Parts: sequence; structure tokens; C-alpha cells
Amino acid sequence: MRWRLEGGGGGVRWWLMLGAAVLLVAQGAKSCGPGRGGAGRRSRLRKLTPLVFKQHIPNVSENTIAASGLAEGRVERHSSRFHNLVPNYNPDIVFKDEEGTGADRFMTQKCLERLNTLAISVMNQWPGVRLRVTEGWDEEGQHAEDSLHYEGRAVDVTTSDRDRSKYGMLARMAVEAGFDWVYYESRSHIHCSVRSDSSQVGKTGGCFTGDSLVSTSDGRQLKLEDVRLGDELMSIDPHSGRVVYSEVILFLDRDPQETRPFLRITTSTGAVIKMTPSHLLLRVDSEKPLNLAAVFADSVKPGDSVLLANISGGEPIIDKVTHIDTFTTSGVYAPLTRTGTIVVNGVSASCYALINSQFVAHLSFAPLRIYLNLKESLMRLWTFASHPLTTNSWNHHNYLRKRRSFSIQSGIHWYPEFLYKISNILIPKFMMRDS
Repeated sequence: MRWRLEGGGGGVRWWLMLGAAVLLVAQGAKSCGPGRGGAGRRSRLRKLTPLVFKQHIPNVSENTIAASGLAEGRVERHSSRFHNLVPNYNPDIVFKDEEGTGADRFMTQKCLERLNTLAISVMNQWPGVRLRVTEGWDEEGQHAEDSLHYEGRAVDVTTSDRDRSKYGMLARMAVEAGFDWVYYESRSHIHCSVRSDSSQVGKTGGCFTGDSLVSTSDGRQLKLEDVRLGDELMSIDPHSGRVVYSEVILFLDRDPQETRPFLRITTSTGAVIKMTPSHLLLRVDSEKPLNLAAVFADSVKPGDSVLLANISGGEPIIDKVTHIDTFTTSGVYAPLTRTGTIVVNGVSASCYALINSQFVAHLSFAPLRIYLNLKESLMRLWTFASHPLTTNSWNHHNYLRKRRSFSIQSGIHWYPEFLYKISNILIPKFMMRDS
């Protein structure tokens, strides 16, 4: 039985597209350095439609991954996280500050940037009118338990003239300014919130939790936090669906201290895989059971089918997703194998994230794989030249054992970080994860 991972075709076309894109890199290099870029999401050249009372965008709950994400806990003045909040002294914004403590001025960097963008839009839309903040960071416990006001990630806004006929358009302008969730919550204000600055889902891609289990070629089971370079881990051949063992060539990201939101996906047989929302999971096509599609984890729904590894070497097992929930924890691990796939807790997954094509993602790491292959070949030649009379002087397992002793970087590997910075040039926008 032959499986097909969607996105694996059109190789020549993609080589040509990527080749042409590489030629553009030199011309566009000045614009792909680090930075946040413009905060606005959409073109201003179209007529804006005001929101109606009780409408929110996007049309999901505020604390879901598709909106502003999970609450990470209250920020108190004496806590270490308070230093991540910045005061906003923009003279174009009126802060009500009814507490008299200046608390409403404190917010995350992302919230500050979006709010300042909205302030400019308000002045352009209604000359002589300024943006007014009625509620910002809350340190007094006046909101619901999971409110983002406690983290400086939410603001309630009006116009300085308090003209309620403007509030529908103000809400639309907040959407355009880049807030991750906007709600025409009350006749007296618009509620806006953003994702956490510490949540790097859109910036750094996908990961697994450190306690997730993987199997090695020598029969051991390891937690991902214990995996080393050179370990050969159980993976899935994207063409046959069968179990193979593939070397870990690097960690795309590895940070025991990093805290991020995760999805916990449970199947009917009790298999559980925990991954960040932007990570790719291999989903079985319901209409074409032999087709696998690499999809973002947060697009998987109960009833979808995923692939479980058959350790005995037979055909892979198709299993149904029965439950999905979210949680936040510390420790992120993203090993990259030569095959670009990995079996975690028995469930088949991709090693990649952010790009909704396994083929393109795997292709983008081809230069790195070529470099590592060339490096190993040169070491092999050097060994043979140095010990020409020694039988079996080169031993691949010894080479892997030596690699396991190498230190592993903490944080994001430079290569995927570089790819992310130039992704707006190399990768079509429709294929990229919206951060």
C-alpha cells in the first residue's frame, strides 16, 4: 500500500519558484532584517464597515488560539513579569485613570504598538478627536478570572468626545490596527486585546512538550528533553507510511524555560500528542484514505483521522481524534530529523511548522542537509586517508555517538530563524501561518 503526502508533487515547479525567489533576496535583503514591520493587517484603500453592537472579530472566543490566546496569569507590581509591561505616554491618547495610579498606561509592547496605531487612525478619521482609554492593566481584580486586563494585554477604548455613533467604526479601526480580538462589548466602550508577547507561535514555529516520548533505533524510549543530536528516532516514511528511524540533525527550537500554549490532541485509542498550534500534524484525508495532509494542529477537529505508527512494521494505523483541549506549560522542543517527520507518543507528525506544506518546508532545509552530508563524506574520506590499512576505519554509529556529545543550542537555531526572516520573499503568503 502506497501513501501519498500531499504537497509532494510539483517538484520542478517549486524548484523554479524558489530559484527565482532566491534571485530576489539580494534585491529585497534590505527589507528582510529583523523587526515587527507595519502593525496594520489590511489595505486602507477600501471602505471600512463598522462593527455592530455585540459583534467581535474574529468570531471566536477571546481566549482561543485563533484570537488572543490563553491567559497566562495575573501580573502584579511585585512580580518579575511586571517588568515586561511598558507605560504608554502617547500624548495623542487620553487615559481616564480613574484609579489615580497610572495603571491604565501599563501594557505589553504589542498592545502599546497596536494602540498607538489606532490613535493615529482616530485622528485621521475624526480631526480634533483623540483615542480615549477607559481601562487598561487591572491590578485591583475588577474583571473575570481569565481577563487579559490582568496581563496588560487588553484595553477598553472610546473616542475623546464620547460620541457613541463613532464606536462601531472605532471597533473596525481597531481590527485594522492589528488587535487580535476586538469586541463591541458595551454601548460605552470597545474591548480590544492582543496575544502574549512571550507566545512566539507566529515567530518561532511549532514545538512539542519536553515530557513527550519518542522511540530510538536501539529500542529505548526517551523524553524529548533528553534527546540529543545524532539520536535515530522513529519517524514515518511520507510515501509508504511505514516506520523508519531517522537521525536528529538539529533542534529547530529548544528552550526548557520558554512558556507557550499547547494543544492536547487525544485519539480514540488513548494516544495523546501535545504540540503548539502552528505545528504540522499528519492528517488522513477522509475522502482519499491513502492521502496524508500536513495541516496546522489547530485546524484539526474531533472526528478527523490521524496516523499512528505500527511498531511491528506493518501498515500504519488510522485513528480518530476524539478530544482537543489547550493548556500552557514550560519547555519547548522541536527536533528535526532527516526525513522531516517524527513519531511522538505514537502519533505521526511533521518536524515543521508555520508553512502549510510538508514538501516546501522540507525543501527549504535541503541546503542544510546537503551541508551535513558533505561534512560527513569529507570526514569519511579523511578517516580513510589517515588510516588506509585499517579495516572498517569508518563507523557511522561511532560518528553518531560523537554527535550525541555535541552541545545543543538554547533557543531557536540560526537557520530556521534566517528562513523565517526571508519567508515573506521566498514563500507565497497564502502558505504562511498568520502570526
